[in-house]
Formats: sequence, structure tokens, C-alpha cells
Amino acid sequence: MASALFPPCSAINVETRALLDVKSKLRDPLNVLGSWKESDSACKFYGVTCDPVSGNVTEISLAGKSLSGEISLSISMLNSLETLYLPLNSISGELPDQINHCSNLRVLNISWNKMVGIIPDLSGLKSLEILALAEIPESIGNLKNLNTLYLRNSNLVGQIPESVFELKALQILDLSWNNISGNIPNSISKLKNLNQIELFFNNLTGEFSGQFPANFGRFSPLISIDISENQFSGGFPRFLCERGKLEILLALDNNFSGEFPDSYVECKSLVRLRVNKNHLSGNVPDGFWALPHANMIDFSDNDFTGGVSASIGSSIGLNQLVLHNNKFSSSLPSELGKLTNLEKLLLNNNNFSGNLPAEIGALKQLFSLGLEQNSLTGSIPAELGNCVRLVDLNLADNYLSGIIPPTVSFMSSLNSLNLSGNKLTGPIPKNLENLKLSSIDLSENQLSGNVPHELLTIGGVKAFLGNRGLCIDKMFRNNMNDTVLNVCREEQGRKMVFGDKSVFFIVIVVALIMVLAGLLLVSYKNFKHSREDMENSLGGNKGVNPKWELACFHNMDIDADEICNLEERNLIGSGSTGRRLWDGEGLKVLAAEMEILGKIRHRNILKLYACLMKGRSSYLVFEYMAKGNVFQALHRVKKDGKPELDWLRRHKIALGAAKGIAYLHHDCSPPINHRDIKSCNILLDKDYEPKIADFGVAKVAEKSLKGSEWNCFAGTHGYIAPELAYTLQVTEKSDVYSFGVVLLELVTRRAAIEEEYGEGKDLVYWVLSHLNHHENVLKVLDSKVATGTATVRDDMIKVLKIGILCTAELPNLRPTMREVVRMLVNAEPARSTSPDSQSDKNW
Repeated sequence: MASALFPPCSAINVETRALLDVKSKLRDPLNVLGSWKESDSACKFYGVTCDPVSGNVTEISLAGKSLSGEISLSISMLNSLETLYLPLNSISGELPDQINHCSNLRVLNISWNKMVGIIPDLSGLKSLEILALAEIPESIGNLKNLNTLYLRNSNLVGQIPESVFELKALQILDLSWNNISGNIPNSISKLKNLNQIELFFNNLTGEFSGQFPANFGRFSPLISIDISENQFSGGFPRFLCERGKLEILLALDNNFSGEFPDSYVECKSLVRLRVNKNHLSGNVPDGFWALPHANMIDFSDNDFTGGVSASIGSSIGLNQLVLHNNKFSSSLPSELGKLTNLEKLLLNNNNFSGNLPAEIGALKQLFSLGLEQNSLTGSIPAELGNCVRLVDLNLADNYLSGIIPPTVSFMSSLNSLNLSGNKLTGPIPKNLENLKLSSIDLSENQLSGNVPHELLTIGGVKAFLGNRGLCIDKMFRNNMNDTVLNVCREEQGRKMVFGDKSVFFIVIVVALIMVLAGLLLVSYKNFKHSREDMENSLGGNKGVNPKWELACFHNMDIDADEICNLEERNLIGSGSTGRRLWDGEGLKVLAAEMEILGKIRHRNILKLYACLMKGRSSYLVFEYMAKGNVFQALHRVKKDGKPELDWLRRHKIALGAAKGIAYLHHDCSPPINHRDIKSCNILLDKDYEPKIADFGVAKVAEKSLKGSEWNCFAGTHGYIAPELAYTLQVTEKSDVYSFGVVLLELVTRRAAIEEEYGEGKDLVYWVLSHLNHHENVLKVLDSKVATGTATVRDDMIKVLKIGILCTAELPNLRPTMREVVRMLVNAEPARSTSPDSQSDKNW
């Protein structure tokens, strides 16, 4: 009867009137509601989605639109509404009681607003699944279908209401960044479907304390738990992995004591463990070191004893091993060399002894090696020079002897070198001057000879004190006051070169012989491969050189001479595909990049012109990007000291990059997930038009390539979405998170990872920690740009809000890339302030 009285067109009119009343109660400085007109259907309103069959309004999504005012009572007239998504605005007043009339509501998110008053009884919302509010309503226990409760940064105080533990369907509970205090009641065990719980950082004015419920984890399929930065005490909970599904366990910065439970030896699902900054002691169970899927193990700042088992060689996916500030002892296992994915190895301030294993030289991905303040003996292995990505090397305060191996100069990325407090002898290798060091300390050793000029400039005199045999040139002595370093005598210098260096000379000769032998072996293998390639490509006709094969994806003119003279030294850059392609994984990565880029046509996707192949060499030919990548441009300054990128250029970059990613997600069939969005993978042409690049790890959605290599961890630290710490199921929302980090970079001109953020912290953490205090919001913005007009600051804050939305902890709270594009279009700054900016409306 009702449908006869109110056919679909009438229903739409009712909803149109309701939405117009909602609009009338809101202040809209960006005019995002300009399309909400009485003459149009509600389905044409910006931010509104309708059911394609009934035509009824099912979703209102207006996140981060600077809306203020109140939520109208007329919202209750939208009987088919399923999603009300209004976070990151300035809406005030109370949530109307009539919201209960929206009985089909599944998602209600009004977090990050200025709403006051008591949250009404929501028990009428029987279908509600996701709830994000600023406080916990008393009636929350009546929401029997609720599976996600998101109350992060909601200024909650006191204890968790018992009614929360009546939510039997709850799967995700996030109460982090609040002022909650008291104990975790045993009734939390009622949540038998709980798989993710976030309780970290509740010690602003209150804190969780006491013992964690002993049986927690036995009755729910936990996948992720973060109880960090509280004051939990007593023994470490034993049963968090009882169901065998736990992938992420973060319990750092508490007061847990006693031994680490041996029950976690069987937790084969564990990917990330951080229990640092507690009072745990005893030996780590041997079997625990062999977790097959572990990506990060952090036992630092405790009182652990014993050694690291040789079984650690089985944890081949390990990316970070952090054990500093404990009482670990015994020798380091050579099996550490099997951890070829390791990037961070921090074992400093322990009692490790014995030699430094030469096998560590096999860790080609390692960028930080900290072994200071141990009892290591023997020489520094020459193989350590194979760690070509190493940025920080600290071996200070051990008992190392012998010379400083010249191979240290092979570490082309080395930024900080500390070998102080050892028993090293011989001269300082002069080729260390070739490194781009910002810090060096070789003090308190037994070194001799001349201090290289460049190193003295970098480290100063204090970096070389305590070495009686060291001396400096007279010209440097005259420029230094009160230096205790001796001046090199001319005959002393010659003696150092030809006399005291005899051992060093012998080592160099032996090293050169080994290098020459290696080159002969490589040359022979290359000759053999080349001959095989010629025979394969030319049907066995010997004496004929193989030719370059060219596969073009766009019309282009290439001079034959240019191809014939192609050499690797002319290579401009390499991405995740890398230079070493001739193993199975490298070939599949190359094939993936060719398959994806060969068929993509979008102005904000880097254009692949061609693929060149000859024998065992393959090169992808892309369009040239004159301005490098976004990270480089963001940190370059002009001659006047101003950043190269003003706000208009930054917004242009953000919008263009968003369009490119949105094209991959929404306009490619099937959709494509990039999986490694970062500022270094967004390139800029001469006009600062952004292009998404490096598809070497991209993956076509719902088209899984067979093979374990495609189930590996993808992405870059600082940009990786939180859920990827405990699941390898990458979705488009993972790309959204990564892009949100890029937006925060553009707004703050800070890197995704900086030492200032603190150990294990990133840019997202740094931004949110400042936003806890409203007066600090302006401190987040890049001061070199935000010091302009108030309009510029307002525009930057709009993009900051979008970045925060994109980096929401829960994937389902992040917008789609199409929504991100719309928000960035609405945040577009005035164009009159930059003459070289061009409007871009082609979306």
C-alpha cells in the first residue's frame, strides 16, 4: 500500500527535501554542497549514493569537507540509508535521537568532529556493523551485529564500560590514543569473535594497569593485538596465540616481567613481534628464533640472557632483528648470513663475544648494523664491504683488532661509521674519503699514519683521539687550536707509506689477486653465456653478433646507432625490478611491469615506450622525467632559500598522482593495485606533472600469479598500511594508505621515516601526536610554505585532513581513490598566486 502511495519518484522527492534540510543546518565554506538543489534528484547530489534499483539514498560520504553546524533531524527520513560517513569536519551539537529511524544503517562514522552531549540510544540500529564516535554510548551493548568499534583519539576517560563486552559479534576493537585507565576486565573473554584489538597509548592522563587477563586469547581467533605504551604488569600473557592465527603482537613499553612464554614457539603464524621496553628476563626459547613468517622481532630494552640460536637461519623473511640493551651472550651464529631480507640488525649493548661472522657480508639489503658495546674479538671481516646498502655501521667499544679493511669503502651508501674503542691497528684507508660520510669516529684505537684530510673535516680532531700513531698535515695543524694530534714529519709520512704499511700492502696485493681471479671467472661465464645466446638466437651461426630486439608500445623513432651503443653505464635509474633479472623472480617482475604498463594509457602514469632485449640483457624504455621524483623535488631549495615546490605545485602533484592511482583502481579491468606507492615512485616532468612509476611489484586484483614470490612482503617502510603487518592480502585500500603518507609528506615536507619520530615511529604517528593538541596543528605544516597567507594555510590543512583520512588505521575507514580525487579537487587552491601553474580539469 505504501509503495502505491509513494512510488520511487515520490520517495526521491521526500529524500531530496530531507537532504536540503540537512544542507540548511550546515555551514559549507568550500561549497561542496553546491549541487544540492531542489530541482535535481538527490542521486545527483555530491557525496550521495543511491540504490540503482529503488533510487533511494543509501550513502552520504562527506569526509574532510570543513563542514560545520549541526546534523538535522531530517536525517531520519532517509529510511534506506546504509552509510553516514562524516569524519574530519567541524560538526557540533548532538547526534539526534531520530538517527534510530535509519534502521538499515550499517556504517556510522562521525569521529574527528566537535560534537557534544550524550550519544543517544542506538539500539534501534540493528544492522549497524561499523561505529566510529567520540564517546561510548551507554546503549552500545544492544548493537548485536556490530563488528567494528573505532574510538581512537576520542578523549575517552575512565574504564571501559562493561556494555562493550556484550558485543558478541565484535571483531575489531580500537580504543587507542585515549585517557582510559584501570584494568582490563576478565569479561573481555566474552568477545569470542575478536580478531583485532588496539589499546595502545592510553597513558596521557590515565593508563591501563595491573595484570592482563590470563586466559585472553584462548577463546577468540586473535590475529592482531596492540597493548603498547600502558602499564600492564605481571607475567607476559601466554595464550594470545592459542588459536594459532596471531600475526602481530605489540606489547612494548609496559611493565611485564618474568620469562617470555615458551608457548610462542608454536606460533608459526607470527609476523611481527615487539615486546621491547619491559622487564622480561631469562633465555628466549630456542625454537622461537625459527619462526618461518617473522618479519620483525624486537626484544630490546629488557633483561634477556643466553644466546641467539643457529635456528634463526630459518626465519628467512626477517626484516628487522632488534635485541639491544639486554644481557645476551655467546657468539653470533653464522646463520645470520641466511637472512638475506634483513635491513636492520641492532644487537648493541649486550655481552656477545667471539668473531664477527664473515657471513654477515651476504646481507645485501642491510642498512643499519649496530654491534657496539659488546665483547667481540678478532678482525673486521673484509666481506662486510659487500653490504653495499649499509647506511649506519657501529662496531664501537668491542675488542676488535687488525686493520680497517679497505673494502669498507665499497659501502657506497654509508653515512655514519663508528669503530671507536677497539684495538684496530695500521693506517686509515685513504679510500674512505670517497664515502659520503656525515659522521665518523675512529677514536681510542691503535691506528697510525696520516689522517685523510676529508675525514678530518667530517669528524674533527675528537674522532681520532686516543691513537698515538696518528698525525695530521702541518697545514691542518695551523688551523686548529690546542689539538693533541701530532704533526706528520715529512720523513714520517714516507715511513708510514712505505714502512709501516707492509702488512697493509700485502693485504692489498692478495685482495687484488682475488679480484682478478673473480673477474676472470666472471669473464669466462659471460663469454659462455654470450656464446649460448648467439647460438640460440642465430640458429647456431657462429661469428655473428646477436642483435637488439625492440618491442614498442608507442609510436617512436629510435636511431639504430643509439641502440647499438647502449651501455649499462648510461642507465638513468632502476626500480623494484632492479638490475639483476636473470633469476625466476626477476623475470616475472619484469614481465609484470611490461604487461601492466604496455596497456595503460593515462597522463599520470609513466609511459613505457619500448622494451629492448639482447641475449641476457633487458631494458625498459620510459619517457624522460626532467624533475626527478617527488621526494627529491620536495627537499630541493632555490637560490633564495625557498622550497622548489610551492603549495600550488604540491597540490598539482597530489591531484595528478591521485588521478593516476584512481585510474588503476577504478578504470582498469581488472583493477590494478600498485603496492609500492611512495614519493620516490612519483616522477615529475619538466612542468611538474606527476607520473606514477615502478610497477615492478604491482598486482592485478583477483589475478594471483602462482608462486611464493608473489606472496612476499611488498612496499616500503613508512608507507606500508598497518594491516600488512599481519596479513599479506593487499587491497586497493593499502595503496590509499601509502598515498595518504605522500600527502602528509607534501604538507609537512618531512620524510616518512625520521629519527626524530622515535624508534618504530613514522610520519603518520608524528602528525597524529601533534593533532592531539589543536594549537600544534600549524606546527605540522611546512613552515617555509605555511608562513604565506592564511588562505595557503587553510588549503594545506584541507589536504592534511585528506591525508589523515587516507591513513586511517582500519582499511574500511579509508576513502576510495575516486573519493580522494574529489576531495583534492574541492581543496584546489586559488590559481592566481602562481603564474606557472596550469589548471587541470580533465577528470
